[in-house]
Amino acid sequence: MKAGFVFGTCVASLSALLSGCVGTPAAFEPKAVAADPAHHGYLSRSDLQLLADVVPPPPAAGSEAEAADRALSATYRVLENTDRWLMATSHAEVRSPFALQHFDCTLGVRFDPAQNTTPATARLMQRLFEDAEATSTLVKLRAHRARPVGDDPAREACQRVSRAGRASASYPSGSATVAAAYGEAMAAIAPEHAQAARETGHQIALSRVVCAMHYPLDAQTGEGLGKAVFDRAADAAEFQADLALARQEYAALKASGKTNPGCAAERSALSQNL
Repeated sequence: MKAGFVFGTCVASLSALLSGCVGTPAAFEPKAVAADPAHHGYLSRSDLQLLADVVPPPPAAGSEAEAADRALSATYRVLENTDRWLMATSHAEVRSPFALQHFDCTLGVRFDPAQNTTPATARLMQRLFEDAEATSTLVKLRAHRARPVGDDPAREACQRVSRAGRASASYPSGSATVAAAYGEAMAAIAPEHAQAARETGHQIALSRVVCAMHYPLDAQTGEGLGKAVFDRAADAAEFQADLALARQEYAALKASGKTNPGCAAERSALSQNL
């Protein structure tokens, strides 16, 4: 698939990305259990469980579906240490407010966490992050599927991964779940860029396959779950209130005229045929 849209970073070259304002992603560790009482998303525990319950199980070990998924994952090894690989390394950071910058070029603005000019947008994304992470973790608790970097200890990952991280569950991809929810949210914030915003969310999810942190089916399932999480969260009155404020913040960003100088580099990286 050839990507036709771009998303933002905070530097003018991908080689500088890891030292830019997105920062080097933290070492990957397994996620906390979804029943954490400190959960502050838009959805209730019962909502999270209902969404998790409809997700199908991962492909059975030794099945044709699993073999095909493994084979497809192996084809992504050609991207190791390419520009697309560096972009995938940046995409490993999905926490709000840092991840907002992945949408800079798509929306034609510049999100700057250091300036704290979009607190409502950051809050909306953070609450979606919590809902998406919690729901994907509930699914992972049902059945364990190893990650590509777990199945193959020699497989290179694009972030530091502890032994526990390599051994943690891969299905569904929590990052892909978050990314799809973000894409839907950005589409709601900037409807004129809806298709591009959703494609950006998809590319962030695809980066987890590039990084060998998830198999393709893990990311695909995560994306479907993320969209379902967004659809349920969008019904919440608190979400609608945050969305209205986020749209105001987006309008102010557009009026400022500031854009991201890294967009040309991203267009080049995304021109690679995946």
